[in-house]
Amino acid sequence: MPVRVFGVHRNSIDVRGENFQKTILLPSKEALPAEQRATVGDWLLIDRKLETPHKVLPRKSVFKRRAAGHTVEAQMIAANIDTLFIVTSCNQDFNIARLERYLALAYDADVEPVLVLTKIDLCDDADTYVKEAQKIVGHSIILTLDARQPKVIETLKPWCKLGKTIAFVGSSGVGKSTLLNALSGTEAAVTSGVREGDGKGRHTTSHRQLHMVPSGALVLDTPGMRELQITDLATGLDTVFEDIVALSRNCKFSDCIHDVEPGCAVLKAIEEGVVDNDRVQRWRKLVAEDQHNTASLADRKRKDKKLGKLIKTVKKGSKK
Repeated sequence: MPVRVFGVHRNSIDVRGENFQKTILLPSKEALPAEQRATVGDWLLIDRKLETPHKVLPRKSVFKRRAAGHTVEAQMIAANIDTLFIVTSCNQDFNIARLERYLALAYDADVEPVLVLTKIDLCDDADTYVKEAQKIVGHSIILTLDARQPKVIETLKPWCKLGKTIAFVGSSGVGKSTLLNALSGTEAAVTSGVREGDGKGRHTTSHRQLHMVPSGALVLDTPGMRELQITDLATGLDTVFEDIVALSRNCKFSDCIHDVEPGCAVLKAIEEGVVDNDRVQRWRKLVAEDQHNTASLADRKRKDKKLGKLIKTVKKGSKK
């Protein structure tokens, strides 16, 4: 029986299907590679009698990151999302480098990103934030709103149609849960304010959860992520930084790292004021991070595969 994953907990998942709604236990993390573990938004086939997951159905999109901490492992964030609302507020939370990470995540998954600037009622000049955002979003849409105002529903309506799944991502305290509550017409999520000193919020969403709203759309609310280590996002990064990538193709050396090499088209563009040096440095940092994490995870997969073969061999030997 096919079911949709509505919530993910440490050892269980909340699933819903036709005339079926249950919290079912998951296999241990060691039993499956990270990419094969169920995440919120997934469609699963389950054994209805045993109430156990059978397999994850093919995903049309998936967001993942390198797991926080020292663990060399990918962590699935969400699957089968149609639109990613990247939420930031018009205060100290606004961070271009963080927004570029989220944009790369969306583009790599072939999901439409929409940048949402909140708390416009609390800043003197929202246009300044819009102009900064326009430098990095390309043709993507930028919305400015006060999450507490009734017109939120009308503003987000084009993306919140029947059968669509949208997700809110961003730091704690930027208004993700307030937006969810506005769309649902209820207090579906707990909200809290931000500290006056640094504009940072406290976690109000404790786990990733899908919510059905009156329009028939499903809305994913996510906890604020303190760390978004990217991995396997080369295509997404090429899209976010397509202007710099285009320049790099004209470098004298194919392995140019755009630091001090002679004939570097990117360095020349910086000198001529064609591209911003800070933007180039952010690009170099993200590319290096992505390559390192992707290689580390690929090495982990190879080791896990060898270990799996060894375990199977041992099990076969013990049966003889």
